[in-house]
Amino acid sequence: MLGDAIDLADTSEKRRTGLLKHTHLDHGTGLWIVPCESVHTFFMKFPIDLVYIDRKHQVRKVRHAVPAWRLSACLSAHSILELPPGTARDTGTQAGDQLEIEKRP
Repeated sequence: MLGDAIDLADTSEKRRTGLLKHTHLDHGTGLWIVPCESVHTFFMKFPIDLVYIDRKHQVRKVRHAVPAWRLSACLSAHSILELPPGTARDTGTQAGDQLEIEKRP
């Protein structure tokens, strides 16, 4: 499980703000940016794992512990999960994995 309290950024405003107001991410939390194929970590206060997924929720690319002031992209992605550093490594998440996304009320 990648997380059980992942926020959805599905509006222009939410995508623009992203995680910039956060100082860290707790285990099990994160941000799912939809649609999105690239991100930057300018002004971030902590590193994040990036999991790029396509429209069918298949993992296309994983970046581990991306520090501040970086750009990252995956043109075959439809959305990106931003997660606490170490999440992808600890869960063994890699390109080709099929994610099951369960929306909770």
